[in-house]
Amino acid sequence: MKLYARWLFRSIAGAGALVVSVLLAYGAAGLVGGALPAHATWRPPAQGIPIWVESNGIHVSLVLPKVAAGVDLRSLAPAGDIADPRYARYDHLAIGWGDEAFFLGTPTWADVRPGTILAAAAGSDRTLLHVEHVPGPVETSRRIVLRPTEYRRLIAFVQATLKPGGRILQSYDRNDAFYPARGHYSAIRTCNAWVGDALRHAGVRVGRWTPFPVTILGWFPPRAAAAL
Repeated sequence: MKLYARWLFRSIAGAGALVVSVLLAYGAAGLVGGALPAHATWRPPAQGIPIWVESNGIHVSLVLPKVAAGVDLRSLAPAGDIADPRYARYDHLAIGWGDEAFFLGTPTWADVRPGTILAAAAGSDRTLLHVEHVPGPVETSRRIVLRPTEYRRLIAFVQATLKPGGRILQSYDRNDAFYPARGHYSAIRTCNAWVGDALRHAGVRVGRWTPFPVTILGWFPPRAAAAL
């Protein structure tokens, strides 16, 4: 019995050490990937179309003007899709992508469970776009100025992610809605990696792999620093 207990303890300790090693390797790889620039020579224009990236600490979203550079995003999330159509008067959309089960099962961070995280990390083809009507960026958002052609490429990427004709799913509040999306979610292609993919598609200088918020936000200065 003592030998079995000793073996069991060693097995659990070994499994725990393996998990820690995998997580540390994943974190290190993500930070390295986020530090290696794509489009290294890109610089923002003196004048252009401002967009923003904002984070709640875990998830990064794009904040985009509804009308700019000849593109009208108002049909992406019509007023009739949200609980209170009055919010559609706002002139920006906050857009994020992610795993369906995680999005719908965690309306607040208190609802997050280890099983939900592990299931999302393992991979899923059931993904959603979360679209919120907002008056503009929050104070902590990072501003990016794009050329009109870059902005149009960014919007084309977002629109290509949306599944046409998909049904509207539940919302968190009165100003948002979820829409079925394309793309495979996993620990490799996270919600933040999708934002990085979108920015790279537009031609913006950002990390080659951006699984964490810092791997995106670190490329763009905070507002106070940008104003100096």
